[in-house]
Amino acid sequence: MIVLKAPQEKVLAVLQAVSGIVERRHTLPILANVLIRKSGGALQLTTSDLEIQIRTTAELDGDRGDFTTTVGARKLIDILRTLPTDQTVSLESSQNKLILKGGKSRFTLQTLPAEDFPLVQEAANFGPAFSVPQKTLKGLLSQVSFAMAVHDIRYYLNGILFVAEGKQLSLVATDGHRLAFASAKLEVEVPKQEVILPRKTVLELQRLLSDAEGAIEMQFAANQAKFSFGGMEFVSKLVEGKFPDYNRVIPRNHRNQITLGRATLLAALQRTAILTNEKFKGVRLNIEPGLLRVASSNAEQEEAVDELDIDYGGDNIEIGFNVSYLIDALANMEQEMVKVELSDSNSSALLTIPDNAQFKYVVMPMRI
Repeated sequence: MIVLKAPQEKVLAVLQAVSGIVERRHTLPILANVLIRKSGGALQLTTSDLEIQIRTTAELDGDRGDFTTTVGARKLIDILRTLPTDQTVSLESSQNKLILKGGKSRFTLQTLPAEDFPLVQEAANFGPAFSVPQKTLKGLLSQVSFAMAVHDIRYYLNGILFVAEGKQLSLVATDGHRLAFASAKLEVEVPKQEVILPRKTVLELQRLLSDAEGAIEMQFAANQAKFSFGGMEFVSKLVEGKFPDYNRVIPRNHRNQITLGRATLLAALQRTAILTNEKFKGVRLNIEPGLLRVASSNAEQEEAVDELDIDYGGDNIEIGFNVSYLIDALANMEQEMVKVELSDSNSSALLTIPDNAQFKYVVMPMRI
């Protein structure tokens, strides 16, 4: 049976869409495979790592009929990548193997039985579905994902908090040293739902979401999240645990405020970062009326100083920060201006977008 017959780039695109979660080496060998299910003329591809499952349906010609098998996902992708993009490729079943043909090339691949493939058991009771444009969610994720913790023993920090309430969707991430918050309006009103999406799910969503028109539909259950977009269905396990109360972390009413060009500040920080201590990445900010001085030094007694003229008439403040934390936030914002609010040298700073309450970034100071 000819399972599929289509141009190389079309087959590759469909496979790559579902294969981001596939590990090359796994304790369960079948999890390195993609489940191929043919039903009539439609072809369904599914991958899983036991916690995340991605499924997509595509029209890739071939014989009509019912057929299921599993085959190594990465191996298939590696072979397809080496074939010319405009070449028509076919996948045929033969006994317990799949034969991939393209031009004069032919590859015989081992399969494993489809019935052994462990599908993720979907939750029985998901909450109400709601949707936002893909572009909106992609933007929200990029504004907060850099602040997620990596391998923190407080496992609930290794992900992003999603809060849907009323007509607002808010995303929050923190690693204990900084916190990023971003929100967007929903078209429908939803009851309050709070879930923590794991880091791997967040990174995979960022990879798959596009800037094109089209919405992503979301549904949350007690231990699962489900996303549907662009012909794909994405089911993920949630992180259990209590996320910190982010509202208590976001400072209010700082008396000192500076509004300046985001790109200008980012460039000054990137320059001074070159001479920071490898381990601590610390920079000193000296703020006085009309002037912001950014300075760094390292163990070799090298120094960098950058000065920016600012419209400021508040207190004199000297404060230290991990420069990477400031660069991350500024590099993931698209707006021209940024507002920096400070109280004193020992309190956390708040970065926001002028006249826009939908993004907040809190960063703790460091002693230098």
